[in-house]
Amino acid sequence: MGYSQLALAASKLSGQYVEQGNKEAWLDLFAEDACVQDPVGESPLDPTGKGHIGKAAIAGFWDMVIAAGKIDFTIVSSHPAGDECANVVKMVNTLPGDVKMTLDMVVVYTANAAGKITSLKAYWDFDAVQRQLQ
Repeated sequence: MGYSQLALAASKLSGQYVEQGNKEAWLDLFAEDACVQDPVGESPLDPTGKGHIGKAAIAGFWDMVIAAGKIDFTIVSSHPAGDECANVVKMVNTLPGDVKMTLDMVVVYTANAAGKITSLKAYWDFDAVQRQLQ
């Protein structure tokens, strides 16, 4: 299986585990020194813009962002190439109080030879999402 297919497989599992709320299985998809940038760049979720690096930081990201709601994660299309897979995703996060946040994004996963995610970069507009919550 080529690296792009490993990245595709890991990306699909990532979405499934997020929907299931399965933190441990999700974390197991990542290499020890992986980096999660969600969203890419500086934001209140990542003030430095350098990402959440290493499993402990990625676990903290889960607790801060993913655990807060019930997520419906739909991969609209996948585009594997090289050692990466770019997915067009529609996500709906239902937060406490039945507040729904809808998000269209592109998520790029990079995998190593073991099929572990070494990089997850999610491209979406933080400000547009914040406006939904006002």
